[in-house]
Amino acid sequence: MSTADDQDLSPSERYSSYRKQRQHPVTRDFTGLYDFPLDEFQLRGCEAIEEGRSVLVAAPTGSGKTIVGEFAVHLALETGRKCFFTTPIKALSNQKYADLVARYGSDQVGLLTGDNVVNGEAPIVVMTTEVLRNMLYAGSRTLLGLGFVVMDEVHYLADRARGAVWEEVIIHLPESVALVSLSATVSNAEEFGEWLETVRGDTTVIVEERRPVPLYQHVMVGKRLLDLFASSDVDAAAGFVKEGAPVNDELLKVARDDWASSRIKDRRTPRGRSKPGQRQVGNGRRVWIPSRVDVIDRLDREGLLPAIVFVFSRVGCDAAVTQCLNAGIRLTKPEERDEIFAFVEASCRHLPAEDLQVLGYHDFLDGLTRGVAAHHAGMLPAFKQCVEELYVRGLCKVVFATETLALGINMPARTVVIEKLDKWNGETHAAITPGEYTQLTGRAGRRGLDVEGHGVVLWQPGMSPRELAGLASTRTYPLRSSFRPSYNMAVNLVHQFGRTRSRELLEQSFAQFQADKAVVGLARQLRKAEDALDGYREAAACDRGDFMEYAGLRQRISDLEKGASKARKADLREEAAASLKELKPGDVIMVPTGKFAGWAVVVDPGWSPEGPRPYVVTSDRQARRLAMIDFPAPVEAMGKVKIPKNFNGRNPQMRRDLASALRSRTHDLAPPRLTKQRGRDQTRTHADDEIGRLRDQLRAHPCHDCPDREDHARWAERWVKLDRDAQTLRRRVEQRTNTVARQFDRVCDVLTALDYLEGDTITDRGRHLMRLYSDMDLVAAESIRLGLWDGLSPSELASALSVLVFEARRPDDASSPRLPGGRVREVIGEMVKLWGSLDALERDHKLDFLRSPDLGFAWVSYRWAEGDDLDDVLVASDLAAGDFVRWMKQLIDLAGQVAGAAGDSPLRDTARKTIAALRRGVVAYDSLAEDES
Repeated sequence: MSTADDQDLSPSERYSSYRKQRQHPVTRDFTGLYDFPLDEFQLRGCEAIEEGRSVLVAAPTGSGKTIVGEFAVHLALETGRKCFFTTPIKALSNQKYADLVARYGSDQVGLLTGDNVVNGEAPIVVMTTEVLRNMLYAGSRTLLGLGFVVMDEVHYLADRARGAVWEEVIIHLPESVALVSLSATVSNAEEFGEWLETVRGDTTVIVEERRPVPLYQHVMVGKRLLDLFASSDVDAAAGFVKEGAPVNDELLKVARDDWASSRIKDRRTPRGRSKPGQRQVGNGRRVWIPSRVDVIDRLDREGLLPAIVFVFSRVGCDAAVTQCLNAGIRLTKPEERDEIFAFVEASCRHLPAEDLQVLGYHDFLDGLTRGVAAHHAGMLPAFKQCVEELYVRGLCKVVFATETLALGINMPARTVVIEKLDKWNGETHAAITPGEYTQLTGRAGRRGLDVEGHGVVLWQPGMSPRELAGLASTRTYPLRSSFRPSYNMAVNLVHQFGRTRSRELLEQSFAQFQADKAVVGLARQLRKAEDALDGYREAAACDRGDFMEYAGLRQRISDLEKGASKARKADLREEAAASLKELKPGDVIMVPTGKFAGWAVVVDPGWSPEGPRPYVVTSDRQARRLAMIDFPAPVEAMGKVKIPKNFNGRNPQMRRDLASALRSRTHDLAPPRLTKQRGRDQTRTHADDEIGRLRDQLRAHPCHDCPDREDHARWAERWVKLDRDAQTLRRRVEQRTNTVARQFDRVCDVLTALDYLEGDTITDRGRHLMRLYSDMDLVAAESIRLGLWDGLSPSELASALSVLVFEARRPDDASSPRLPGGRVREVIGEMVKLWGSLDALERDHKLDFLRSPDLGFAWVSYRWAEGDDLDDVLVASDLAAGDFVRWMKQLIDLAGQVAGAAGDSPLRDTARKTIAALRRGVVAYDSLAEDES
């Protein structure tokens, strides 16, 4: 049956459409669920899944690649199979769970995030990737009937801390499971897809470069909004600009003025003072650094709200909201304010009333009712959820956010503003990468709501428009594996597959795949070198005998002579250093060489563990500190000159007087002869004997009298040089081949040394480790084995476990931490010693997995478990509410792992009591909010 649209198609197009509908009936039905036509790349992804293939979809942020994942959900329900939808973070899991419940109903959808188990046996289950990894290792029955796994934000496998989990899942999923991988745009999607094909079978790679909503790039200078690129050269629908696209001339002029202002220094005070945020430039014009209030005002007047302003600082985000409130900004209508107020009050009704003040609830509510909010990891999760929901509804107009907002949460904007192009990376302030810039600006432009999106960078002193244009146009941000085998991974793999099979599985990792691809080029060079070596050997052939043997004798003689020369020089240096060590103030010496060669008097011998640096005055009145390079041979004192008690080398008169005394003392002295060096040269050594023996062999060799000897020798020398290069290439190939497997062997060696492994068998000691997924897994397992936590109270156990969970944001944040008293203080000390011994064992095996324990959360976790008020705990910890809740959730998670690893013992009961003691107040409310989402 033809439709009205079909009538506009040619006969061949109608036939093609008919065939597609016949071949992909589920895709056709699925497209009817949306009130907009699917893009070509979305249709290709859905059709590939329906045909039974795995897919990788790499597309810009906001392009709608999640629809391909949703098709896998739809197909699973249609065919009676299960689908797991995995995400990197709990917030994204909660959001996707709510979306799927709205479409398919709560009876069809479950949620597993570690904290929550909601309908876990449903046909569709949303979960974090770690949960699926743990299920695979445990052989969970929930995996029965699994047909599809959607891995949202799969580019997370590049994350240094958590990326290995994605590769573990991809490698260990049953072959019958189709994998739907959704990634942000990366420049090596084809390489990643090639690896997926090797481990998952038939995989279709779909790369979409164009955005559904065009993106325009701007720079805000003062209150002016200038285009970054010359408008005629921009393909905004591509989501990026071709490298080398011309920059807006007006922006370049601003940069030149800014440069001039930094070069020209006024010698008189300017008549007028610049206002805050304003600078005087060389030609008298003023360039404005836009204030946050100016930015919002301009975006509001231009109709460019809602906007996300990336600040890269939690404190900066909160300060921005305060500035907006102080400036009286109000972006909402009365009816919107009423709706916001009612929503926030209802969403936060479970918060304890006594905690509202310390949580900053009233300021948070005031900002939201005006349409302004912050969003960062330091906020209470409940507050962040309110911001996310109100932003999606269009009620929150401006969000000041850190870059964590760009990690997959669905909060698209009409405009994205980037305040600065550098951020703190945990160690230093570093420029943002092209990939980060693309990820941030990619949120601009809401599909179905905006005709175009806008990325705005605020002008800063010294900004280079061309460098910014490079950020906006660079396409070289590849996906790099961060995979490495952990202790927990090793025991679980060996338990399931044995060491040999586990090693083979790890060699299938993306990390090894990328290393092997790099080896391909090296191996090609090595093959060429080996072919050339055969040619050189043939050219050096001699009819009188084995010329390569003869060339080997010549090479050994040359190496020995060089070695003997180096040894003599080394001995001479040692003698020279020893002679300098014997010098005393006032000694007259002859400086053998260098700029200050000649007679000198020692003022200060300058001996130190780093070597001698004598301070001398020369006969031509120079006062200098010399170095070993000035003494290629030993020196000896040739006389004595008295040094004035208060001698100062910077005083010209004192230098003249001392130099005069030196000249008088050395007038009749002859320069010393280097008799020691000549004597050493005349001493026969074992190397000299060996060289003599080899020379005798050389003269006796049949090739020695060959008339073409030197011609053969030239080819042999080329062979020797190329052979050395080839050996270097072989070492490089060996170092890159089986790198992951070799690291796995080292991990297993550590576990064997600790009696966790015996060949292919996990010992009773090792079974604890199978249930511990923390990055400090080995310290936790050893603490259980040694009984360090036995007999602790629930609050004390919380304190002890916290040192394996908490990491201060900056190293100096953890200085002189406060600790509880009693036995737990001793236990924490024992845990630190335990880490030290494990760290030494790791170093012996060339590993570096275990970070040092961080004691900065020990007091806080103890007091919270003891029942202290939130206000008291936050003041004592100097933590933001969101950070406090996040660390508590991780502490609860580790306590749950310890309960599982402890077996039937009192420690298991204590760990469970610890969880109950910690899960209260805002911590318990956070879980409740997730349950309700």
